[in-house]
Amino acid sequence: MLASLSGSITSFIGNHGLYAVFVLMAIDAVFPAASELVMVYAGALASGAFAGQHVVLFGNDVTTPFWAYVAVCLAGTLGYLFGSEVGWWIGWKGGRPLAERHGGWLHLGPERLAKAERWFDRWDDRAVLFGRVVPLVRSFISVPAGIFKMPLGRYTVLTIPGSALWCLVFAGIGWAVGASYESFNHGFELLEVVIAAGAVALALYLVARRRSH
Repeated sequence: MLASLSGSITSFIGNHGLYAVFVLMAIDAVFPAASELVMVYAGALASGAFAGQHVVLFGNDVTTPFWAYVAVCLAGTLGYLFGSEVGWWIGWKGGRPLAERHGGWLHLGPERLAKAERWFDRWDDRAVLFGRVVPLVRSFISVPAGIFKMPLGRYTVLTIPGSALWCLVFAGIGWAVGASYESFNHGFELLEVVIAAGAVALALYLVARRRSH
């Protein structure tokens, strides 16, 4: 399943370039959408690792690797910023009643929303800045920020550097990997499997421990 998801994401980026990067990163601002893989693959694409494939902007191939890298990073940063604004607006308009009615759909059940509130209480403005560079957490910052009525201007200013750093780093990894992307991706998929298996094992342990008590 992970291999199929990885293949679908890379095919989407390969076929639609910067537009796919923008859309996938916008989705990741609210729902986890494998943003690490998105930007790593985009960085490899920018480096010219794939024969016959180039970063395309407004119908024109960006053949200079440096500018292609800049383009994918901008697409990822702007896409994530757009998705973050949409998520913030959803939280702002819906408030806590939205989380109570549709928490499952938003992956914001009572426990997760309570954790998000503690995160914001502890870190204040830095909750957004730090949250944007923490895997998984970064996808659950946007809606709570709106629910907790964080001012949009401050929220935007704190979102930009975190999302830009994320895109620059992971696209840079893809750039560095270059032609070795396929072997790197295989290892990346294995790591995802290990992490998923560990998460399942931990969940089963916690359930068993709770029942024993």
